[in-house]
Amino acid sequence: MINRLLRPLGLELRRVSRQGQRMATVAAKGPAKGRVLLSYILDPFLVDDPSQISHAHTHDWECWQMAATFAARGFDVDIVQFDDTSFVPKQDYQILVSARTDLERLAQHLPANCLKIAHLDTAHFLTNNAGALERLVTARDRHGCALRNSRMVEENWAIEAADMGCVLGNDFTAQSYRYAGKPIHRIRISSPEIYDWPEAKDFEQVRRSFLWFGSGGLVHKGLDRVLAVFSELPDYHLTVCGPIAEEYRFNKAFHKALYDTPNIETVGWVDVASKAFTDICAQHVATVYVSASEGGGGSTLTCMHAALIPVVTAAASVDIGDFGLLCPDAELATVRSKITAVAAMDEGELRRRAKGAWNFARENHTRDAFASDYAAFVESIVLPALADRSSQGPGKD
Repeated sequence: MINRLLRPLGLELRRVSRQGQRMATVAAKGPAKGRVLLSYILDPFLVDDPSQISHAHTHDWECWQMAATFAARGFDVDIVQFDDTSFVPKQDYQILVSARTDLERLAQHLPANCLKIAHLDTAHFLTNNAGALERLVTARDRHGCALRNSRMVEENWAIEAADMGCVLGNDFTAQSYRYAGKPIHRIRISSPEIYDWPEAKDFEQVRRSFLWFGSGGLVHKGLDRVLAVFSELPDYHLTVCGPIAEEYRFNKAFHKALYDTPNIETVGWVDVASKAFTDICAQHVATVYVSASEGGGGSTLTCMHAALIPVVTAAASVDIGDFGLLCPDAELATVRSKITAVAAMDEGELRRRAKGAWNFARENHTRDAFASDYAAFVESIVLPALADRSSQGPGKD
C-alpha cells in the first residue's frame, strides 16, 4: 500500500522484517545521486499505510516527510532510531541528519566531507534542563513535594559536531543554539490536524473557560502554576487535558486541585483527531501554556488550530502575533493577570483574537507548510552546500 502511494513520486520503501528491525530505507527512483542517513524516528516506516502514522506527536509524520524530501531529489535514505546507540554505519553517506544525542557519535564513523545536519527538536539541553530544574525547585518549595521531570534532555553536543542546524520552534529555541556559531534554519513545525472555524461558538458564554493541554512533564509545562491560579479563581473554569495519570507523584501532590476543586475538570489524555477534542475546544476561549522550554510548542499550535487564544510564555516557542497574550514570566500573579485580561475582553475582541490564532495556525503550521519549508531547505541550503564539498576528499574525521 505504501509503495503504491509513493511510486507516483518516484519513491519506494524497502524494509526488513519488523521483528528486531533497526533500519528502513526509502529509495530514490532511478540511479541515486547519493545516500542520506536519517537518525530520528523509525516507527513511521514500519506501518503498512501512511494514514497509520501516529499523530500523537508531530515528529512521526515529519520524519517520514523528511525522508521523502531527500528521496524525491535523488537520494537513497536509510532511517534509524535516534536512540539506537549501537548502530554503526556500514557505508559512507553524503548527508547525515540526526536528532539530539547521536549526531556526534555517528559523525565519527562517516567521511569528513559528509554534510552533518542537527535536527534540533528541543531547546538546547542546558536551556531546557535549567528551566526544568527551576520549575522543580519552585514546586518543591511552594507545594512541599519533590517531583521528577520527564522533559529533561540528554546531554549532547550535536550542534558542535554539525555543519548546520534546523529548529522547529521560533527564536527562543534558535537562540539557545547560536552560541555555537553554526547556521540555524527554521522549519515550521507541523500540526497533525486542522479544524473548521467554529462558526457557532458563543464567545460571551465561554469567556471564563480555559484549557490546559499538553503532554508529559507537567511541572515543566506549568500545570502546577495554572492549577494554583484557577484554584483561587472560583468564577473561572479550567479543563485539564494531558497524561495526568502517568505522573504518579504529580497526580498525588495535586489531587485536590485536579479532582476536588469545583471549577477544575480533569479529563486526561484526549486524541486530537477525535470529536471529543474539538467539542472541548468549542467550550473554551483560550489555552494557557506557561512552559519552561519547548522545541516548537506543538500542543499550543493544535489548540490555535481549534481557535483557542494562546496565553503563553516566550519559552513555549510559539509565535502569537497580536492575537495571543505573552506572559513575561510564569509567576502566579502574571499568569492570573493574563487570564483575567482575556475574560475582560469584549465578545468582538475575543472573536478577533481567536480568528487570528486560527488563521495563523492554518497559514503557518500544517503538514503542507512543513513539507514546503523542508523542500526549500534541502534545495537552497543543503544541496548547494553538498556541491561545495564535492571536491573534498573522502577522508575520515
